[in-house]
Amino acid sequence: MNPVISIVCLIAVACTIAIILLRRPKKAKESIKNETFSPISPKNPWEQGLEKSRGPLLSRLKESLASITSQEKWSEKHPLWESLEESLLAADLGPKVTELFLSDLKKDFQEMPSPELLKQKLRERMLSLLNAIPLPKPVNSKPMVTVLIGVNGAGKTTTAGKLAALAKSEGKKVILGAGDTFRAAAVEQLQVWAKRLDVECVAPAQGANPAAVAFDVVAAGLAREVDEVILDTAGRLHTKDNLMEELKKVARVIEKKIPGAPHRVLLVLDATLGQNAIQQAREFTAAIPTTGIVLTKMDGSSRGGAVFAVSVELGLPVMFIGLGESADDLRPFHPQEFVDNLLPA
Repeated sequence: MNPVISIVCLIAVACTIAIILLRRPKKAKESIKNETFSPISPKNPWEQGLEKSRGPLLSRLKESLASITSQEKWSEKHPLWESLEESLLAADLGPKVTELFLSDLKKDFQEMPSPELLKQKLRERMLSLLNAIPLPKPVNSKPMVTVLIGVNGAGKTTTAGKLAALAKSEGKKVILGAGDTFRAAAVEQLQVWAKRLDVECVAPAQGANPAAVAFDVVAAGLAREVDEVILDTAGRLHTKDNLMEELKKVARVIEKKIPGAPHRVLLVLDATLGQNAIQQAREFTAAIPTTGIVLTKMDGSSRGGAVFAVSVELGLPVMFIGLGESADDLRPFHPQEFVDNLLPA
């Protein structure tokens, strides 16, 4: 073959390969984009987000309630109660809450209840338990400082972005702090959120410690006169004392800058872990005063009952719940909406 033609062919092949590589999407950034800015679903987010928890619970309850016949005598040892106990434990309500519900339900009846009435009383008990956990008092400080804590993979960074989106939708001026100095991907992810929401993001300099980032973002919040500062923090194992001490230092730095802050410390828990998340939570709440819980990834979990277990075991309110991937799928938690969609009347 003519040498000139060979060279031309090689150049053409090289150009084709280069074009293909340039057009290939960058996986990390595409993953962030797809995760955090999915199209809004036309369905009711509560209904859709609790689908995996509702289906199995309703199916098991139907089997339990099918054992009731009006001709039978009332008995605390009726197979109904054992079946109902298994149904509630399978939904991850946990032994403590399950025992509490069963004990209360048995007191409600002096004769065999109808399936409809038993279900109604169970709904009432669920709602009563969630309403009994007091919500924190409203914060009047400007800026209000929110700190997100929890282990790696719970969804803190995504939650920070979604909280900023929620605050912005309410007309508030927000600033984000990328306090996860251990993971460049977390900083990048929060910066993507900030860019899409058109809010400022204070990112760490290379080698910066988390307390320094906390100081910088709070100082920026004061200088810009924002309504809310939202600080992401590094995921940490609850068993690592040095990392928990670092978290305490972050809180102390913020308090020195704004007395009384952080005003809201939200523990982010992965709902798919169910009961396994509670021990994590105990260690975090012992290390730093915690305002409430954010349960993420509820749409991917069949363990919706963990909401009750977390509330009772920790004595903390669930304040937000993640029902999907889109920006508006992090919802303020409302017990009535939750119970209505977990166990429809």
